[in-house]
Amino acid sequence: MLDAAPFQHRFLDHANYYARWSGLAIGIVAAPALSTLRHIEFEQRLVFCITAFGLCAVAGVLLADALTLLPQDPVRTASLAPRLVRDHVPPRMGPLIALQGVSLAVLLVITAATASVDPHRIFSTGKVIAVTCYGVPATLGPWPGMYYSLPTFGALAIATPTCMWALRRIVHGPGGAQQRRDRAWAVTGAWGLLVSSQQLYAVLMISVSLTETGCAGAMGALTFWVFYPLALLNLFTVVWSLITVVAPRAVDDDAVRGSLDDE
Repeated sequence: MLDAAPFQHRFLDHANYYARWSGLAIGIVAAPALSTLRHIEFEQRLVFCITAFGLCAVAGVLLADALTLLPQDPVRTASLAPRLVRDHVPPRMGPLIALQGVSLAVLLVITAATASVDPHRIFSTGKVIAVTCYGVPATLGPWPGMYYSLPTFGALAIATPTCMWALRRIVHGPGGAQQRRDRAWAVTGAWGLLVSSQQLYAVLMISVSLTETGCAGAMGALTFWVFYPLALLNLFTVVWSLITVVAPRAVDDDAVRGSLDDE
């Protein structure tokens, strides 16, 4: 009779995969559910959908990391060099995603500062931007001011320190080099999915607002030369991050593998 591994052990051995995929699946289900909230406008519903999907992806990856089976052998403490977080994240996409996170925060601060303020409608502040079109005051929107960007700020405030803590835990914890690499890349991909999807929507919102009339002027040129390429870059990051969350080894890097094998 063949000696099969117990079901519980086989389940736990693949629990990290199930958790990552479940996080994405729950996000896919939760996003359409939020789109049915009829008491808020369409643009705000999209913000909630994107934010919920990103947070579900991050939660799934963090749960997967917590369920990952680690080696039970004694941990070797001697090493040629200390483990650093930057050596375990994607060498090219890691810095790019970090830069996108910083640029997203800066962009949202700028849009919040430039948004129109209505002292008589506090909860509607930050939905449009006031401009002068051929000498006539006008408003452009929807504008990603505080009204639309508050969920994004909240998601970043929760996910960023949590993912940083998870990366440090992975790097300095037990496990083989390849296992640590896979876990670190999955966390990076989940955070990148949250950041790039949020920035993609904010950039598209700005682009639509600035080009919906013929009086955008220099801002219209800025949209063409800056915001459209930025949208394409974020779209690429969304795809890369999604693949990384699903299968970290699908975006393998030979240079990274060689550096980890030297540990």
